[in-house]
Amino acid sequence: MLTMRPENATLPTRMRKLPFDDRGYVVPWFVHWIDGKPEFRAMDRRKFTLAITEKRCWTCGEPLGRWLVFVAGPMCGTTRTTAEPPNHHDCALWSVQNCPFLSNPSMVRRDEGIPADATTAGVGILRNPGVVMLWVTRGFEKFRDEKGMYLLTMGEPDRVEWYREGRSATRAEVQASIDSGLPNLMTIAKTEGPFAVQALGKAVESLQRWLPSA
Repeated sequence: MLTMRPENATLPTRMRKLPFDDRGYVVPWFVHWIDGKPEFRAMDRRKFTLAITEKRCWTCGEPLGRWLVFVAGPMCGTTRTTAEPPNHHDCALWSVQNCPFLSNPSMVRRDEGIPADATTAGVGILRNPGVVMLWVTRGFEKFRDEKGMYLLTMGEPDRVEWYREGRSATRAEVQASIDSGLPNLMTIAKTEGPFAVQALGKAVESLQRWLPSA
């Protein structure tokens, strides 16, 4: 008999019809399946296409409404670029409070063994940022990266919520995460020239207005 995990008692209504793995973990809609088993580290690229063309929630697969909520780290907030489509707010909030990688800063992302057709676009920063943001907006734009894969530019936010270990993050915690991730972005910007470095500085400054007040 499948043992349900305690956090599943608080699943949002739209997530309750999702499948569960043999350990009792709910399997988000976007997850790539291999030989009948969910590979939580990988996304189903068919679902990605459906999510951005039909405005479906990345977590539950149901149609989105007026508000779109991106789950991402502060470096995505700096560049306003992400490889993952938006979610319903309740699906996003449950995820940041219960997903092991999103709620546990000590978790390390491991990409070995992930099929090439299930990887994300862009240049990933393989670190756990320690804090997660919910970027609440009404729109996004898509564009192709150098590999021909789609990335998303998040629209101007209505608000940005910040979380660490499943609870609201402090301004100091968010700033520490930004400071630790910025060298990675600066390295990339320097290879692109002075204009890119200047643009990055402006982007970092722009994000400050969305940090927690305390």
